[in-house]
Amino acid sequence: MSHADTLDDLSAELGSLILRHAPVDGDHEPALPGVTLHRHGRIRDLPCCLARPSLVIAAQGAKRVEIGGFSYEYNASHCLVTTLDLPVMSHVTVASAQAPYLCMAVALDLRNITRMMAEMGQPAPATSPLGRAIGVSRLQRPLLDAAVRLARLIDSPADAPYLAPMVEREILYRLLSSEHGPRLRQLAARDSGSSRIARAVEWLKEHYQQPLRIDELSQRLNMSVSTLHHQFKSVTSMSPLQYQKQLRLHEARRLLLARRLDVGSIAMHVGYESPSQFNREYCRQFGAPPLRDVQRMLTMHENLPSPTTQAVAT
Repeated sequence: MSHADTLDDLSAELGSLILRHAPVDGDHEPALPGVTLHRHGRIRDLPCCLARPSLVIAAQGAKRVEIGGFSYEYNASHCLVTTLDLPVMSHVTVASAQAPYLCMAVALDLRNITRMMAEMGQPAPATSPLGRAIGVSRLQRPLLDAAVRLARLIDSPADAPYLAPMVEREILYRLLSSEHGPRLRQLAARDSGSSRIARAVEWLKEHYQQPLRIDELSQRLNMSVSTLHHQFKSVTSMSPLQYQKQLRLHEARRLLLARRLDVGSIAMHVGYESPSQFNREYCRQFGAPPLRDVQRMLTMHENLPSPTTQAVAT
């Protein structure tokens, strides 16, 4: 590739690769570990999902991600980086049948980040978290160039096992050298505030159906209750209780869309003792009671692939 290739040239190439390997709307996993492709041919709200730690680059169109009262918008000129599992709502804001929203998500591996930090001689981060576990920045050409080279390997499955790890190392190097570096270093540092919040997130994901006892969780993390609250909200934009509630409601919506259980059974399954409380919180979160919301979603997306909370929020 010529060094003269511009961001527009690179975005156009990435878009053509995504179009070829994502021929219909939805999420697509090519034979390249850690890479997911997304395509949507119209403006729409997407099902709630759990955003995995990832780098997200849009080749065409635009999208807005919402969490904890904050919005993050990105397009072909910006990239999105998440460093923790975050329950988010997302909306495709620029797309059409002729020019669909196209993006590629690259999973970020904590172990690889830690190794790259050591090789780069990165300084130890501050003790307290430096910011939220999600952010948008202007997309720089070297990062996009590396992402395009990674996407090309979808067409070269014999080369991918040998070349993909090298390109992924370059992507991590570019991210650690960018404004996203501090949040990545915080996550990788063993005793940093963000790494403790990462452990709290893992515990909440595994025990979201159980009553949340903040004092027990703070003891598990060797943190005071006030410090846990402050740092958790600093990183995730919500309190531990709000995070748990988001996990419960997102899982409830997924089960409702799958039409496997009735509303009352789903409320109990995700940890609610009171169906009326479940209905109130569901309506507050999604703007309509459970059955009405699900009918609206099914009508809106009846011709689209079935949603899943395991998809990366891209």
